[in-house]
Amino acid sequence: MRENKNWPRVAVVGAGAVGGYFGGMLAKAGAPVIMIGRAAFVEAVKKNGLFLDTVQFKASVCIEASTELKDVRGADIVLFCVKTIDNAVTSRALAPLLVPGALVVSMQNGVDNAQQIRVASGIDALSAVVYVAASVPEPGRVKHSGLGDLVVGPRNSQSECVSGVFERAGVGCRIAEDIEGELWAKLTSNCALNAISALGHATYGQIAANPEARKLVETAVYELLAVARAAGVHPPGFSEPQAAVEGSFKIATQVTAAYSSTAQDMMRGKRTEIDSLNGYIARRGAELGVPTPTHQALYTLVKLAEGER
Repeated sequence: MRENKNWPRVAVVGAGAVGGYFGGMLAKAGAPVIMIGRAAFVEAVKKNGLFLDTVQFKASVCIEASTELKDVRGADIVLFCVKTIDNAVTSRALAPLLVPGALVVSMQNGVDNAQQIRVASGIDALSAVVYVAASVPEPGRVKHSGLGDLVVGPRNSQSECVSGVFERAGVGCRIAEDIEGELWAKLTSNCALNAISALGHATYGQIAANPEARKLVETAVYELLAVARAAGVHPPGFSEPQAAVEGSFKIATQVTAAYSSTAQDMMRGKRTEIDSLNGYIARRGAELGVPTPTHQALYTLVKLAEGER
């Protein structure tokens, strides 16, 4: 891999909360990073830099930014952070711009993004599980509320390269052999919490503190695990359903003041990724003959709310 001052050149495609945080952390550590985002973001970053307001520090990071996807040319690592609804269109446009050997890392919610990208564009993307609570209160500013680590896999030269780059930047990045199981473990908390946060306009902490919301979370987790078993997937650490429930609430208590990404999208009048979350479980349940009434209800209500906006 070609290097620039011992760092690979990194491009962030989709400079929102996730891309902004992880790309910003790499840039702060010295990596050459370019972020592809909307005009308001690019204008703010070119004028004042990218401001990272994290739980550990506050800093303005000088970073390249562009509205043009073509400016990813020359990148060694591409952090693919667009909404899942844009997978096909964006990956097809990205494919002819990649240099030989470039690594594309899917840093998105859901479990089948790498497959979607591969089918649409032929890009063999590396899957990453993202654990971070972040938001964009205004263009050019990323508010980090907690967590901030990654899981990639399986172990090979690509995952070792990506893990090494992030670890060097102070971002925890674990390599997992069973990346599918890890993706489903993250999906569990997403499906248990995101839609409830959006529909109830509630923070994670408010969900964890509400007895009725806790019952709803528990039911959603049990349904999801039934679908996972039918699909032959075994999320690590979730051999007992109660462990998965506790895992979701553990995440909620780590980022009590944060709203889910689904809630943030709805607040801004944007389309959500609910099709890749509760909608995915409802579809897979139907295919496998597993009832998922809770996920179907949460999915339907979010879609109705989207339509109203």
